[in-house]
Amino acid sequence: MMLGNLTGLHLLIILGIVVLLFGATKLPALAKGLGQSINIFKKEMDSDDKKAKGSDGTVQNTAVPTTTAEPVVNQAPVVNPAPSVQPNTDVHTK
Repeated sequence: MMLGNLTGLHLLIILGIVVLLFGATKLPALAKGLGQSINIFKKEMDSDDKKAKGSDGTVQNTAVPTTTAEPVVNQAPVVNPAPSVQPNTDVHTK
């Protein structure tokens, strides 16, 4: 694994680069946002686990059944519009 060779000195250098990029005043806001995102993710994972378990404690199948897609017939092809080009109105006389 490539990250296994990181030492304390490497981590200090990475921390210094992060401080230079984001500034010391924005780091607490970034950490707070990251913490809130992790908490939201954990809550959603817990709620999904509770939905998946039935009243008797067994896990229910919550997967959506897959169906085979039928080919679409007589559908017009999707065409990307050409970029609009403005005429050159600059008149340069020599």
